[in-house]
Amino acid sequence: MKVRRAAVAGYFYEADPEDLRRRIEWCFRHTLGPGRLPSIREGRVEKVLGLVSPHAGYMYSGPVAAHGYLLLAEDGVPDTVIIIGPNHTGLGSGIAIMTEGEWETPLGRVPIDTELAMEIVKKSGVVDIDELAHIREHSVEVQIPFLQYIYGSRFKIVPITMLIQTLEVARELGNAIADCIADRNVIVIASTDFTHYEPQQVAERKDKLAIDAILKLSAEELYRVVHAEDISMCGYGPTMTLLVAARRLGAKGATLLKYATSGDITGDYGAVVGYASIAVWRK
Repeated sequence: MKVRRAAVAGYFYEADPEDLRRRIEWCFRHTLGPGRLPSIREGRVEKVLGLVSPHAGYMYSGPVAAHGYLLLAEDGVPDTVIIIGPNHTGLGSGIAIMTEGEWETPLGRVPIDTELAMEIVKKSGVVDIDELAHIREHSVEVQIPFLQYIYGSRFKIVPITMLIQTLEVARELGNAIADCIADRNVIVIASTDFTHYEPQQVAERKDKLAIDAILKLSAEELYRVVHAEDISMCGYGPTMTLLVAARRLGAKGATLLKYATSGDITGDYGAVVGYASIAVWRK
């Protein structure tokens, strides 16, 4: 059995299991978080089709991410979570998926949904089976401990990274994912941070433009505004992919759950990173 070891445990989040659980609970209870711990609603996920979730260190973006995970926990239990993140390392294929094995974090191991992953590979035509792209990449990994805290070992994952973030590729991948999950109890998480290292007011202005496009479920508008406004949003490709899939599946809409910046944690507003938690709703 192939095991993808945690690459950023002890860096983006705590390496000790109990310390990590305490950190996640800190995220939920934080003043920038939802303010309470989640309770699970048993049964299939009913309302949430997907989330946009940040992927910085938990002390910075964890409280914002917690808003999405609280909502998800209280909506139901997915069989599989497709997690799409940007490729920060430059390693491996342009669009890379792992189709077998397990991912390990301090909270345990999560199996890959091999059947669904292979269906996406065959349906899309743009995805390569490639482990190298995932070895050191954090954008998918940091979502998993939140899911493990909520659901334990009751779910599988399909991990995908995007080095190529064109609108055309997002359309191809998003449509393929939608076709593969139409009758499944599956949600999609697009892992992204927003503006990087600009003053608070600049980040808030730029990020609002990107968030407005996401709330319209418009991959085209998001792509246009990211390039026109030079928004340093690292995961616009994964987010566009989620929006394309949502449109194809007849999504009802999207809601901004929380927006904050690293400055809201550190008090340094001179060069911040923007974080948003956004829910995309089923039809």
